Formats: sequence, C-alpha cells, structure tokens
Amino acid sequence: MNDMASSIVSRAAHIAKDLVHKHDASQVLLTDLHRTGEDEFLITADWTDTSRLTRTEDNRRDAAVLLTETIRQTFPLLAHASYDVPFGHHLLWDEYRYALHLDALNSGGASGRPELYIKCHDIVRRRGRVGGLSLDITVVCDGRRLATAYTRFNIQPPAIYQRLRGTRADSAAMLELARSRPLPPPVSGASEEFRDAVLSPTAERDRWQLRVDTHHPMYFDHPSDHVPGILLLEAAKQAARAARHPRAGVTEAMETVFHRYVELDSPCRVDAQSLPDDQQGRARILVTMHQNDALCFTALVSVAKTAAP
Repeated sequence: MNDMASSIVSRAAHIAKDLVHKHDASQVLLTDLHRTGEDEFLITADWTDTSRLTRTEDNRRDAAVLLTETIRQTFPLLAHASYDVPFGHHLLWDEYRYALHLDALNSGGASGRPELYIKCHDIVRRRGRVGGLSLDITVVCDGRRLATAYTRFNIQPPAIYQRLRGTRADSAAMLELARSRPLPPPVSGASEEFRDAVLSPTAERDRWQLRVDTHHPMYFDHPSDHVPGILLLEAAKQAARAARHPRAGVTEAMETVFHRYVELDSPCRVDAQSLPDDQQGRARILVTMHQNDALCFTALVSVAKTAAP
C-alpha cells in the first residue's frame, strides 16, 4: 500500500471515496482493508445504512445489488492501495460470477458489517505495473457465509485507453449526447418513481431495450463514457425476472462475460432465452445484449427455488 492510500484508509471510518471511484461519499460501502498474505486480503464492508442504494420497488433490500456494488468497490481499492495502480488508469470488467447463499441471507438479511476474504491470482504485469487481476471472494457476516464470487478485470493506462476509445473517451460529451435523447419508458409494472428500472419494452417476446438513466445516483455517480458494468448486471437480473418463464424469479447465481463496451450513443437490445434446468434443479435463463449487431454482454442467470431474502 502506498503512503497516500495508507493514510486515506487509516483516517476514515469509511475508506475515502477516491479509492473506490465514487464522488458521493455516502455510497462508499467499504471500511477497512488488511493484507493477510502476499496476495490475500480482508476487506470489511458496512451494510447498516444502504437503503438509498439497494431498495427494490416493493421496498425489499436487494442482496445481489448490494453484493455486486460492494465487490465492484474492491477493484479500485485493491488496485490503488495494494498494487500501486495510479489514479487515472481505467479498470475494465472482464468476467464476473457470483452465488448467493439464500439460507444465510434469509436468516440474517443483507445487513450488518460483512467481511470479504479475497485472494488475488493470475496477475498480469506490464512494464512493472499490474495490468490484469483475478479475485476469488468469500463474503461472511456473523459466521454466516453469504456469498462467493469470482471476477477478473483489466487495467489500461490513460494513453492506451484514449487510443482505443478515440472520440468516445470524452465522458462529458458522451453523457451530453445520451441526455439529449428521451429516456425510454420502463417495463410494465415499474413506475416512473422506480428509479432502478433499466429495461424498456419492445413488441417482441422476451426482448427489451436497455434503459440507461444517466442521472441515476449509483450507476452514474461519476461521469462515464460508456454504460457501467453494474447497470448491465442489473439489466440481466431484471430480464431474467421479466422473462416469460414459468419459474422466473429471484436470481441466486449469475455468470457473466463483458465482451465489449455498451455505448451511450445507440440503442442496446436485451434478449432472454430459457435453457434447461441446472443440476440443482434451478431454472436457467441466458441473457444477451447486442448493440449495432455486435454481442456486448452475456449472462447466465440461475433462478432460485426459494423466496428472496
């Protein structure tokens, strides 16, 4: 951990917002970082007051959203505080999968101060700096294992990112363009007050248009030149729930791949396809997202047989 990051971590009840790439300090979910091995870490989170981020339309706390945003915040924290990645480098999601332990969540809820046990591996270094990293994560709270997850992300220096993105690297311009277009209506049953609706209906069965509200306080807490990955994950979960499947419902597990950026300047199509049940008897739904006829994102969603926590 570099000296600046170390002082920031030690000074605050919550880790400083810059270390998790947030502008709104109230959205910071992480409180402590400890190295427990060469590439192993213990990160503590605070889920005691997260209603602004994780309430669903019927006012239930959404464990999947809370878990995913907590894990997303570990990326920049570990990159900057433990692997000396400079601020201004771009952290890009490659893969993400998780499995909720619904019995534990049902008994204790998504609350309290969970601990994230993280092992980093498959570390790629370029010219002395970390350029890619995989994380295995176990989330425990009060002795209850709440979830397990795996994720991988890549890191690009500003110059390379600018070269790859071209004119689209200008987040202010991309946001202005997106906001100049009308926001499509939410799916049926999601009122305009339900701020987290990220799907808009189409005339085709199990197909939607991605609904990107660039004023959303969590997804666009800070400017972005493309649709944030966490919004795509939420869209996959909502698509699985909205699919015309006899057992569409609560997402228990998800396996995702980020193939390419979803841009802010053109529509993105979201499709859901029912697959055979998995070996545990869970319904499975494959969600894909295409933009300009190119595959951008895939998610294999496993639907629980039990009620949501």
